[in-house]
Amino acid sequence: MNKETTQFTDLDARDMTRLRVFQCIRREGQVSRTDIARQLESSPATVTTACGALLEAGLIREVMAGRSDAAQRGRPRVMLEVNPQALAVAGIKVARDAIHVMMVDFKGDEIGSHVSPLAHSCMAAEELVRAVRRALDDARVALGLDENAVAGVALGLPGFVNGETGFMHWSSSVQERNLSFAPLFARHLPCPAFLDNDANLVAKAEHLFGAGRGLRNFLVVTIEHGVGMGIVLDGQLYRGERGCGAEFGHMKVQFEGAVCQCGQRGCLEAYVGEYALIRDASVGRQVDMHKSLSDILAAARAGDRLSGEVLERASKILGVALAGLVNLFDPQHIVLARSRPRFDDVYTQAMLDALQRNTVQVDAPLPGITVRNLDETMWARGAAAHGIEMVSILRIREGNGRDVA
Repeated sequence: MNKETTQFTDLDARDMTRLRVFQCIRREGQVSRTDIARQLESSPATVTTACGALLEAGLIREVMAGRSDAAQRGRPRVMLEVNPQALAVAGIKVARDAIHVMMVDFKGDEIGSHVSPLAHSCMAAEELVRAVRRALDDARVALGLDENAVAGVALGLPGFVNGETGFMHWSSSVQERNLSFAPLFARHLPCPAFLDNDANLVAKAEHLFGAGRGLRNFLVVTIEHGVGMGIVLDGQLYRGERGCGAEFGHMKVQFEGAVCQCGQRGCLEAYVGEYALIRDASVGRQVDMHKSLSDILAAARAGDRLSGEVLERASKILGVALAGLVNLFDPQHIVLARSRPRFDDVYTQAMLDALQRNTVQVDAPLPGITVRNLDETMWARGAAAHGIEMVSILRIREGNGRDVA
C-alpha cells in the first residue's frame, strides 16, 4: 500500500538534535556519547536523550569497544553505531538515458545496483515516476529484496528542484514546469519518497564518503550534459531561500550569448555542458560528425583543429567561472566532477591556469581542487544518504506518535 510522501520542512528542536546526533554517529562509524556531546558542543544529558530515541527507533545500536591495553581495568567503553539491518533505502539518479538505482543498508553500505534504460531523455512527470517504480521493482527483484524491505526512496533530478518540499520548478528530464512530485510519489511508489537536485546529492555523497569528508566549507561542481553545483557551508548543505540556490550552470557568462537548455541565453552550461561542446564542435561541418563528448576528444587527439579549440575555450571559461566561486565563497576545497570520458591533462591544466589567473591574489594558498570522473554511483550514493536521513526522521516522528503525513 502506498504511503504518503513526506518532505520535512519544519523539524522541531528535538528532531534536529536527533538528526545531528544520528549524522555524527554515521560520520564517525563508532562513537561514544561523550564524544558526540563534545563534537556537537551539546550537553551530555541532551545527547543521552537523543540517543535513547534513536535506540528505541532501532536506528542505532550499542557495541562494546575493544581495549587496546589488556591491563586496563573497568568495563569496556560503550560505543554507538548505525544499525545496518534497520532498513534498506534506494538512491536513484535519473540520467538522460537510464535510471540508476543503488540499494544501501541503513549504514550506507551498498547492497547492490541496477540500471534501467530510458527510451526518452525528457518525459511527462507521471511517466517518469512510473519508470522510476519499474526500475525500483527491477532492482529489488534482482537483489532478492521483498517490497517491504525498502523503507524509502530518494530521487535526484537535474534542474531547479526544492529538496525541502519536493517541488520542481524546471528540469531537463521533465516536460512540465512548476510541479509538486509528492502526489505522484504517493500514487505510484510503495514507500516514502524524497526529491532533490542531483548536484546537491553529489555534494552530500562527497561530504560523507569523498573529498569533502571532515570539511566544513566546500563546493562540488558537476559537469555532464549540463552543469550543477552543491554548496556545503558550515557543515550543512545550502539550498537557498526557494530551494533553488547553487545554480552555477545558469550563471551568465555572456550577455545575449548562446541559448541554454533552460531557455535563457549566455548561461555557463551553454558553453561548457556536453550539448554545448557538441554544438560548437559541429559548426560549419557538412556532416554531423560529433554525437558525444568522446567523439570530440577523439577528433582533437587526431588533430582536428576546431574540436581542440572548442575544448580549450570551454576549459578556460570554466576556469574563470570557478575563480568567481573562489572569490565569492573562499571555500576549503572544490570538487570538479565531470561525466566520463576523462578530459586530457592539457584541458584540465588550461582550466586550472585560468582559475589561478582570475582569483583575487592574497598571501594564502588557493583552495584544494579535486578533479574526478563522475559516474552514476556517486549520484545514487548521495541520494541514498539523503534518503537515510529523511527516513530516520520519519521513524523518530512515528515513534513519538507525531503526525508525519
